[in-house]
Amino acid sequence: MQISVIGCGYLGAVHAACMAKLGHDVVGIDVDERKIAELSAAKAPFFEPGLEDLLQDVQSTGRLTFTTDMSAASGSDIHFICVGTPQKKGENGADMKYVDAAVTGLLPYLKSGDVVVGKSTVPVGTAARLAELVQGHQPDAHLAWNPEFLREGHAVNDTLSPDRFVYGVPGASEDHPAVMALDEVYSTPLGAGTARLVADYATAELVKAAANSFLATKISFINAMAEVCEAAGADVTVLADAIGMDDRIGRKFLNAGIGFGGGCLPKDIRAFMARAGELGADQALTFLREVDAINMRRRTRVVELTRELCEGSLMGKRIAVLGAAFKPESDDVRDSPALSVAAQLQLQGAVVTVTDPEALANAVKRFPELNYDDSVDSCVSKADAVLLLTEWKEYRELDPFVLGGQVSVPRILDGRNVLDPAKWRAAGWTYRGLGRP
Repeated sequence: MQISVIGCGYLGAVHAACMAKLGHDVVGIDVDERKIAELSAAKAPFFEPGLEDLLQDVQSTGRLTFTTDMSAASGSDIHFICVGTPQKKGENGADMKYVDAAVTGLLPYLKSGDVVVGKSTVPVGTAARLAELVQGHQPDAHLAWNPEFLREGHAVNDTLSPDRFVYGVPGASEDHPAVMALDEVYSTPLGAGTARLVADYATAELVKAAANSFLATKISFINAMAEVCEAAGADVTVLADAIGMDDRIGRKFLNAGIGFGGGCLPKDIRAFMARAGELGADQALTFLREVDAINMRRRTRVVELTRELCEGSLMGKRIAVLGAAFKPESDDVRDSPALSVAAQLQLQGAVVTVTDPEALANAVKRFPELNYDDSVDSCVSKADAVLLLTEWKEYRELDPFVLGGQVSVPRILDGRNVLDPAKWRAAGWTYRGLGRP
């Protein structure tokens, strides 16, 4: 099929490359000239495992091109909207200006039978509004909402082999032309057994907001239990294992630590609360305020624990922070708990040095006042405390005996509860986890 992808950020660049991998002819469109130049040269403008290899693979076939010219969409039959919906400045609601600009810019190039497919995470009610806009300009064009469920660090596989597809169309009609078009787009994964659900616009929009809210709630729940475990002298990791054996609960997303961050969960749950308030259903989501509050409180708790580790004072202490990205296998530092903690420590008088395998360039832009080092060895050299705040594999596998000879004082705060306390204590380290005795 002939496909255009409007917006070539984390979502759009991966989606464009994967659609070409599935055999479609794809043009990716974005206003960022630097990003388009890099993608055109088969270089990923951000770190996502497997993406650069995929770009090189599909661009050699001639099925994938990138441009800043919206008119390039005129040759396509399917148009995916993949632009960002960041949090509004000073508000909880989602900023829709990029989605609105993408659809408005596309309108002159729509023809009869075209299908516009929204993938961005948007407030409920957006699809119905945009459908009126599309059909007001081209009555024989259609709009569907097809939410994405990508995990950064696994985005390529999640696009090529997703666990489900959700199509939002008027009346949740299986016979809608957009349903047939999307079935053709996704024929390969559908043929491999991927589940498909057809819903109305509002339900399809709510699926992503509800899923992210549930995951955020599960993370904040176990972090609340970590606070109770610390007060009671219990071990939250064993607690999580025990309740996770209940198949009604499950073990995934029950890892206590410094909380969630990134460009999705924090802003999505806030936008969900804001939209519910606009609809008069704000009481239904008041629990999300506490979910958000617990999450942000974890960052303060890490600072407090670091002060305790450093015998009551952070002033002048050399702190090595392992990790800047909000999660491993990503260079994304948006709302990164690790960087937030590092900045708070520095404000309280510590001398903080941050290292990360992929995210340092982005971290420097966010917090230029911090010190950065691309080497773990030099980052931890003569440190008074080491904080593991992003669970990269190379940090999980560090040798405590070797590392102990490099620091000034062997003290470590395991902000993700991924290290073996007994092993580190046997190597002479003072070990602290979150919610662990």
